[in-house]
Amino acid sequence: MKIICTKSNLAKGVSIVSKAVPSKTTMPILECILIDATTDIIRLTANDMELGIQTEIEGEILDRGMIAIDARIFSEIVRKLPDNDIVIETDDNLQTTIVCEKAKFDIAGKPGEEFSYLPVIEKEDSIEISQFTLKEMIRQTIFSISDSESNKMMTGELFEIKDNVLRVISLDGHRISIRKMELKNEVRDKKLIVPGKTLIEISKILSGEVESLVNISYTNNHIVFEFDNTIVVSRLIEGEYFKIDQMLSSDYETKLKINKKELLNCIDRATLLIKEGDKKPIIINIQDGVMELKIKSQIGSMNEEIEIEKEGKDLLIGFNPKFLIDALRVIDDEEVTLYLMNAKAPCFIRDDEESYIYLILPVNFNAVS
Repeated sequence: MKIICTKSNLAKGVSIVSKAVPSKTTMPILECILIDATTDIIRLTANDMELGIQTEIEGEILDRGMIAIDARIFSEIVRKLPDNDIVIETDDNLQTTIVCEKAKFDIAGKPGEEFSYLPVIEKEDSIEISQFTLKEMIRQTIFSISDSESNKMMTGELFEIKDNVLRVISLDGHRISIRKMELKNEVRDKKLIVPGKTLIEISKILSGEVESLVNISYTNNHIVFEFDNTIVVSRLIEGEYFKIDQMLSSDYETKLKINKKELLNCIDRATLLIKEGDKKPIIINIQDGVMELKIKSQIGSMNEEIEIEKEGKDLLIGFNPKFLIDALRVIDDEEVTLYLMNAKAPCFIRDDEESYIYLILPVNFNAVS
C-alpha cells in the first residue's frame, strides 16, 4: 500500500477514529487504527467492539492495500510531523514507512485482515436531524447520566421516538434531564438506550452546523450515526429503561419565574465556599417577590437575594448546588420557570412547550447542614 495525503486531512481523520480505540484491551489488534486503501477511497477505522468509528479522508492512492498501525504511536507521529504532504507506504513484511519532508519513521504494522471491521447493520428504521440539534440535545442531557457501572441503564441515555417526537432522557438517581423535538418524517415508535460514552464521543466529532444533517439508523442491538463521511456504530444497552413519565408531575404548590443568569451566577458564587466532595446544600427561601439563597460551610457563609415572580405558597427548600448549576448552564432561555410542591418533592424546571424538563430532587438540609 502507498498513499499520500495532507497532514491536516490525516490528523483530522486520526483524531475522529481515535475516540473508538480502547484504553485497555486483551486484543492488541484493537489498539490499532486500520488504514484501508483497497478501493478508491482512503478509510480509517477504529473499533473497541462496543463503539466503532470509520471516516473517509481525501488523499491519493498510489498502491492499493491496507494496514493496521498502533493508534497511539501513529497519532503522535502524525501530530508532530510538519504541515505538509505525508506519504505512508507498507512493504510485504508489514513494515510501514511514514515520510513527511525530511522526517521518516519506520514502524511495524499488523495485517489489516485481522482487524475487527464495523458490524454491517441491517437498518430497520432511521431518522434525520441537524448536527446542531443532536449536539445540543446531548449537551443538554449528558451531565445527568451516572458514571457508576452498578446500574448500566443509568450510564446511557434513552432515545424515545413516540408519535413522531424524539425525547432524549438521562437520569442518575438524583435528577432527570429531558429534551424533546418533533421529527419531520413519520417513523415508527422506538426506544433505544445509547451508551453515554458513545454520545460524548459523537458530540466531540459533530461540527454542530444547522445545515449539516445526521442520519441515525438503528436495530434492536445497534445504533448508527452517519455524517460528514463518518460512520459511528455503537452497541445499545439492553433492557427496559425506567418509567420516566410516572416520575413527572404537573402539580405544584409554588411556581416562580426568575432571571436565569442571575440565579446561575448567585449559585456559582455560593459554591466558592464548598470544598471538593463537600455535601453542603444551598438553602432557598422563597417568599413573595424575592428568593433568598444561603449557604454555610466550614469556610464561611453567604446569603443573597434575587427578585422573582411568584405564584402560590412560600417555601424553604435545599438542593445540591451542582445539580442546579448543571441544569441552568444548558438552558438557553433568559428566564426560567421553577415548579415546586414542598421541601421533600422534586423541583421541575421546564418551559411552556416542555421542550426541556429538568427534575432535581431536594436534600434534607437539617440532616446535612
